[in-house]
Amino acid sequence: MNQINIPTSISKVDPGEWSSFEPFMRDLLSRPITQETTEAWLKDWSELAKLIEESFAWVYIQKSIDTTNEEHERTFLRMLEGVLPEATKADNEMKLRLLKEALPHLPDGLEIAVKNLKTESELYREENIPLETELQKLGNEYDKVTGALSVDWDGDQKNLSQLAVFLNQKDRQIRERAWRSTMDLWLSVREQLNTQYADMLKLRMQVAKNAGHEDFRSYSFLSKKRFDYTPADCETFHDAIEKVIVPAAQRIYERKRQLLNVESLRPWDVSVEPGHEEPLVPYEGQDSLIQHSLNIFNKIDPQLANYFGIMADEELLDLETRSGKALGGYCSRLAMRQRPFIFMNGVGMHEDVQTLLHEAGHAFHDFEASKLPYIWQTETPMEFNEVASMAMELLAAPYLTKAQGGFYSEQELARARIEHLEGIITFLPYMAVVDAFQHWVYLNPSEANQSKNCDKKWSELWHRYMVGIDWSGFEAEVETGWHRKLHIFQVPFYYIEYGMAQIGALQVWRNSLDDQEKALHAYRYALALGGTKSLPELYEAAGAEFRFDVPMLDSLVSLVEETLDSLSKTA
Repeated sequence: MNQINIPTSISKVDPGEWSSFEPFMRDLLSRPITQETTEAWLKDWSELAKLIEESFAWVYIQKSIDTTNEEHERTFLRMLEGVLPEATKADNEMKLRLLKEALPHLPDGLEIAVKNLKTESELYREENIPLETELQKLGNEYDKVTGALSVDWDGDQKNLSQLAVFLNQKDRQIRERAWRSTMDLWLSVREQLNTQYADMLKLRMQVAKNAGHEDFRSYSFLSKKRFDYTPADCETFHDAIEKVIVPAAQRIYERKRQLLNVESLRPWDVSVEPGHEEPLVPYEGQDSLIQHSLNIFNKIDPQLANYFGIMADEELLDLETRSGKALGGYCSRLAMRQRPFIFMNGVGMHEDVQTLLHEAGHAFHDFEASKLPYIWQTETPMEFNEVASMAMELLAAPYLTKAQGGFYSEQELARARIEHLEGIITFLPYMAVVDAFQHWVYLNPSEANQSKNCDKKWSELWHRYMVGIDWSGFEAEVETGWHRKLHIFQVPFYYIEYGMAQIGALQVWRNSLDDQEKALHAYRYALALGGTKSLPELYEAAGAEFRFDVPMLDSLVSLVEETLDSLSKTA
């Protein structure tokens, strides 16, 4: 049988039409598989999978860049409704062929990939395809609703990202006004988001039931290939955070309260930096952010700088916020061209620098892992993906000064690093809230179906973990906090990964304090392994342990607090 040449660029296909991909999939499904043909068959399947993945990624990126563009949304919906269902069915047929016919002839290095593909095949149910499509459409609606939120601010329209800038202002009245405006915007869509989530919950429970699972949690742990830890391990992590991190966060909040000289630390006081210095404004405009970041990466490792330079040259960076742009930030893999794309909503704050460093870590991971021969080998576990990003934030820290081509004076860098390290500590209790909330939701779907119960549970968890901030008088704002976490709506159960990875990243950073070059070498080596090793093995390759108990957290908190004490003498 003659082999069909798979397109090498998405410019040669219509991403909204299954007919663009179907002939290549039909060819692969009909080709005979023997010892002699397996490798070529596998390679072509990998290339086709890259083409489909990149097509979807690019359409999603275009839709995120401008949520008001109706043509982009139509293409996205065409792909959701017309391509993804057919691609999912055909992909499962390919997995079955691999497991039944190609397994004895596979090359080395695919053991974990095969385990993942087998799990995906076992979870596959054709009746779930339209349900997943509906979930994607509901996620798109969340982007549209939240991306459109804006308020008049002294004659200018400000979106949620732009309002966040004012939370860094020294004038407490301005901060409070910005915070209240932000909360009012979220509360204005409260019922709309409640309805969306209830619809999502119902669909997810049906997906799990169709796949033979009693609850969506057990389904999610398998679908996310969480082979190396259990729900009980998550609870152990939550408890360790409560015992070790919550008190450390309280110490940070109390120190800030004293420095601000306020009776209690209110929600609009959390982001502002104490002291008389003006808020850090590290850059103006995307070009400045790119150039300074490029300088920093060149100091860390010239190869990493080369990767980032490629992205800048090929216009794979969209870093500034604007009206109609989707919220948040991400790094998306363009698998066919072996390139990443970074999307974020920069407004000129230090947080934007951290976000770009974070997403660049993901991008470097993509560059390194894309050298592996098959797409399934590049599919790394989320718990390690975030080590790549969070460790980069920490590894870059010594090079952020103007003397190194970066953003800050020595004093400003000390302030920026204090903000970053304090943010790591205060983030972990929030992560525990998000993760524990989702465990409750998907084990108690009949209760969670009523938004008032979600509000009650979120509030309970908030007061358990987020100790040190005075939210009195803002009960509605507390209990609807789950609305403000995109992951809860669009990527359920994807959040514990951030907490686990932060513990891994802190260990990489700790290693770098002893030997920066050795730590960076281990970091890059681990990135290049892609998904060819287990989660504990990837952590080990990066010089870290995959554990999240009280002793581990104690040791890392001690390091962070010692560093904060030292930095406070320079700031």
